[in-house]
Amino acid sequence: MPDDALDPVIHAPARLRVVATLVGLGGGDRISFPRLRGMLDMTAGNLSTHLRRLEEAGYVTITKTYEGRSPATYVALTPAGRLAFDVYAQRLRELLGSGR
Repeated sequence: MPDDALDPVIHAPARLRVVATLVGLGGGDRISFPRLRGMLDMTAGNLSTHLRRLEEAGYVTITKTYEGRSPATYVALTPAGRLAFDVYAQRLRELLGSGR
């Protein structure tokens, strides 16, 4: 991949929405899967597919736990994911600025 290329993991529109939403959380913060799904207005299956790809890239962590007797899933952006988004955003700004 050329140094100035946009990260294909983040560049997919749905994954870009996921990462941009997670960047808005404070560093180290996490969000419940249902809340993230609602914010993004995505189906559970679609969101799960994109989260899996982001997890494989090391950009998010997914924690499955229990709250009482109910299963709960939380999603958090990793430091690598935050850095990847920052690089992605910078490259996009450079691309948009070069067209002027």
